[in-house]
Amino acid sequence: MRTFLLFLMIAVALTGLAAAAGEPAAGATGTQAGAPATGSAWFFIAVSVAAVLGLAITAAVCGIAQGNAVARAVESIARQPESYNRILTVSMIGLAFIESLTIYVLVIALILIYANPFVGFFTK
Repeated sequence: MRTFLLFLMIAVALTGLAAAAGEPAAGATGTQAGAPATGSAWFFIAVSVAAVLGLAITAAVCGIAQGNAVARAVESIARQPESYNRILTVSMIGLAFIESLTIYVLVIALILIYANPFVGFFTK
């Protein structure tokens, strides 16, 4: 839990640094050429942070679920060694389903970062 909170604090700090780098200085009268507007910078920062945190949380939860599934499969094989093939087949199918959740979140994160359908609503 402490590690997760540490990573969350680091992500928030990096978000603040990226936001400060993307905004013009307080006394500046205009924006630099090619620099994104303040609203669009916040949008892309929020999307990036959401994608990274979503993938990190999903990977952690799927890793815990896969560990539990393998532990239960090993316990079942230890109790009934003659049903090894059936337990192995069912556990591999279950592990594939669990892993597919992480892949789905990765695809969604890549879509949000590179081909976001909401860019037109938040950038002007």
